[in-house]
Amino acid sequence: MARRCTQTLCVRFMERHLSTLNFALLVVGYILYLLIGAGIFSAIELPYEEELRQELAVARQDFLSNNTCVSDARLEELLVRALEANNYGVSVLGNDTSRNWDFVSSLFFTSTVLTTTGYGHTVPLSDEGKAFCIFYSLFGIPVTLFFLSVLVERIMVLITRRPVAYFHRRWAMSKSKLAAIHATCLGIIMALLILIIPAWIFTSMEKDWDFLESLYFCFISLTTIGLGDYVPGETHSKEDHPHPHLYRLAITVYLLLGLVFVLVVLETCCELPQMRRLRQRFYKEKVRDLDSETTNIINQDQMNEQLTDPSDHMTDQLPVIPSVSEQAESLRQDSNSEPYNPASGSVNGKLR
Repeated sequence: MARRCTQTLCVRFMERHLSTLNFALLVVGYILYLLIGAGIFSAIELPYEEELRQELAVARQDFLSNNTCVSDARLEELLVRALEANNYGVSVLGNDTSRNWDFVSSLFFTSTVLTTTGYGHTVPLSDEGKAFCIFYSLFGIPVTLFFLSVLVERIMVLITRRPVAYFHRRWAMSKSKLAAIHATCLGIIMALLILIIPAWIFTSMEKDWDFLESLYFCFISLTTIGLGDYVPGETHSKEDHPHPHLYRLAITVYLLLGLVFVLVVLETCCELPQMRRLRQRFYKEKVRDLDSETTNIINQDQMNEQLTDPSDHMTDQLPVIPSVSEQAESLRQDSNSEPYNPASGSVNGKLR
């Protein structure tokens, strides 16, 4: 008996707090995903880091042995200064004549700041520039997010909602199944247009990049990760880029348009009925938060009940109209309401 009561209480607790338990499992799963990713990256990259450190140490020792007039302390000072300048986007190479803060380069910088990509290859050098960057980003990032949300919603109507509604009426297919097919096709097309083809173009434009590195740059940039280890147009040879400003401007336009289409694909996937049902497992959702199809069904049911209920009440309040046969029978009863007394004496005589 006690076991049954305990099982009943556990079942009731699970039913009442199912969304909370699912959310707790989601948090634990995400933390495990972070830990697993950290372990894999550490296992892959740590040997390469150690190898690079050893190569630099050997190269430094060879330089000091071949140039005895240079002390280790002076070389250390020069390397520290060169690395600090490189962190600010200034190279100490002799053939570097490019400028990081001309108008086109500044436009590229503002686009990476407002879209929160932030490669980190070019940063403000002065205190005035750092202060203005804070003020500019404080207002610019919310405005950019608002602009992107409005733009994505307008594009969603054209390439997602209208096509799905049209084919739903034309083919009489389930809207959830049709939306999943549309999202898959849209993802494949966008991956081809904003990842594969641009990566192939960057492979031909950047001489030091292979296809994997170009694809890596496109993905890291369009997902606004922006690690900054690969930035196009950073080569110091004019032969590779005879028009560096035009090339940098084209990259800026590509990054902005690519980010918009990535957001369109993500929004299309988030609006899938399957994703909505999956999200409902992790929080309690009210009727007004359901998808439009479910809300329309509930509203139609309520309207039907409201239309049928008054008629039922009217039929209960109206007087019952008798049929024709009932009316004829009532007339016969009215005509024969007086009792018929045939030969009452004889009858009485016989009975007597």
